Amino acid sequence: MTLFEFSGVSLRLGESRILSNVSVQMEAGEIVTIVGPNGSGKSTLLRLLIGSLAPSEGQITTAPGLRIGYVPQRLALDPTLPMTVARLLGLRRKASAGQIDQALAEAGVAGLSGRQISALSGGQLQRVMLARALLAEPNLLVLDEATQGLDQPGVAAFYRQIEEVRQSRGCGVLMVSHDLHVVMSASDRVICLNGHVCCQGAPQHVASAPEYRALFGEGTGGALALYTHHHDHRHDRVPQEAAE
Repeated sequence: MTLFEFSGVSLRLGESRILSNVSVQMEAGEIVTIVGPNGSGKSTLLRLLIGSLAPSEGQITTAPGLRIGYVPQRLALDPTLPMTVARLLGLRRKASAGQIDQALAEAGVAGLSGRQISALSGGQLQRVMLARALLAEPNLLVLDEATQGLDQPGVAAFYRQIEEVRQSRGCGVLMVSHDLHVVMSASDRVICLNGHVCCQGAPQHVASAPEYRALFGEGTGGALALYTHHHDHRHDRVPQEAAE
């Protein structure tokens, strides 16, 4: 089943052309990652998908009844406010204590429902936001730079959790990420964006594409070492050249 399809989508904001003639689609159960330099339109594409922006040209179609669980770059809430995890998770939709506990467990932070938001580490907060997205019972999980600010072990652990969620729920996962070393190991498909689609396809295809190398440098090919040599344990090791 096709979860969504962009057909010739362009977006202008004022005098600026943010996206030009973007055509991409995603199938159920896939993990697809969007990469690109700052200002390339990655987060804008997600905002078009979730409906907070409308395209200037082209068409976006989604599967009937598509449910999207969204994990933003950062929490649009003062983290110092006196609020428990359970209260945060119940803000946008009614959820029972059991549903909240189940979502937290699936996100890898069981038992945190009574904890104050201000007492959470960065990694715990991101997993709470993942739990919040899972309460939507998503067919498609969308993550916008969800590992921003986490250290390397935290990044790897978070993506392991995402893989477990994909396996248990069978949902599609669409990620925007700068973590090239993890992208190449965790993704079924990669879309390289720079205002337009530079290239897309399997990780090994994108990593060898001239357009990708032009944006990220020749050294990024080392990111594929994780994919090609450690695919069975793809989250456990990070090649040194990709980590630098």
